[in-house]
Amino acid sequence: MTSTAEIVSRCEAIFEDLDFTAARAWKDAVPGRKVVGFLPLYAPLELIHAAGCLPLGLFGGGDKLEVIHGDAFYQSYICRIPRSTVELGMTRRLDFVDGMIFPFVCDVIRNLSGMWKIMFPNVWTKFFDTPQNFDPEIGGSYYVAELQEMREGLEALTGRKISDDDLRRSIALYNENRRLVRQLYAFRARQPWKAPTSEVYLLMRAGLMMDVAEHNALLVSYMAAAEKEERPKRDNVRVAIYGSFCEQPPLNLIKSIEMAGCYVVEDDYILVNRFLTEDVALDIDPLQALAAAYIGHSVETSCKYVPREGEKGKFHVDQIRKADAEGVIYATPSFCDPALLDRPMICKKLTEEGIPHISFKYAENSGQMQPVREQAGTFADSIKLWS
Repeated sequence: MTSTAEIVSRCEAIFEDLDFTAARAWKDAVPGRKVVGFLPLYAPLELIHAAGCLPLGLFGGGDKLEVIHGDAFYQSYICRIPRSTVELGMTRRLDFVDGMIFPFVCDVIRNLSGMWKIMFPNVWTKFFDTPQNFDPEIGGSYYVAELQEMREGLEALTGRKISDDDLRRSIALYNENRRLVRQLYAFRARQPWKAPTSEVYLLMRAGLMMDVAEHNALLVSYMAAAEKEERPKRDNVRVAIYGSFCEQPPLNLIKSIEMAGCYVVEDDYILVNRFLTEDVALDIDPLQALAAAYIGHSVETSCKYVPREGEKGKFHVDQIRKADAEGVIYATPSFCDPALLDRPMICKKLTEEGIPHISFKYAENSGQMQPVREQAGTFADSIKLWS
């Protein structure tokens, strides 16, 4: 049986490869294949897959990429992910990508979609605007129209129709993927020493750079291996991490939090493959099914409007209780307006519920981890001493 070390090593190699060798190999394996990149936070991967394309998760350049060209496109007070994404494009690391989807996260990503059309006019580029009204008759109808527009765009890109049966087959595969991801997260919450978040994070990142069926098999293999392996259980504090839904932290930041005496048992890293919390229905019109799942069964995050003030943060508290977390680290990318605007409201709710919390900011290329480790370690010690 494959060991967790072998699986994690493979995922880390994919994660660190800024030339996207695995995705290039997938495209080159069969003539006519196309790759469609997407940025955080959410994209209907089922539609991309049903079009016969590989959905390629692009989460910036990380801490290994020096940004030179990207700084000419954005001000210094803008988060790093758009600048490093521009850098990936300008240095031809994405020259094999046939289409790009920019989901609504903030004005920065909205603007990046327009820049991409100008910089790369031969790449099919779609700004994907998700609804902020969650009435099925209003937001749901709007979302179905958005999905139909994307469907037509993908059909024009590939030169093939996306049938309802194609879409249902893809939905079934992604339902299985989400089920396995939920299973992995539940396993980590029960036994976090057997599934460290630094490993789970790599498994999630790599999964958005390979075919979904391959990722499903990888998730099954990892959980089977992790269950059998003996790993030491430490006297760590169980924490939830929020605020990191878009620009992702460097891997060393996650490792630093773990080394500081924390088990991360709940997080909002890489929400794409966890955004829908229940299966998408297979027995109705597939676009209607995707819209209904988004409107009625999706996670709460800083990019989604919560109309009732009293409900703000309730989702987070419920998730914290479900994972049996003892405290919260609100880790926010520098200059991330949605997260920084949300933070005081979420932290207010945490205070009302008596949940200990701290907060700090980072960038995807953060290099100095000692302050993070000291802050997380002090937080963990305080919970052990006084909670």
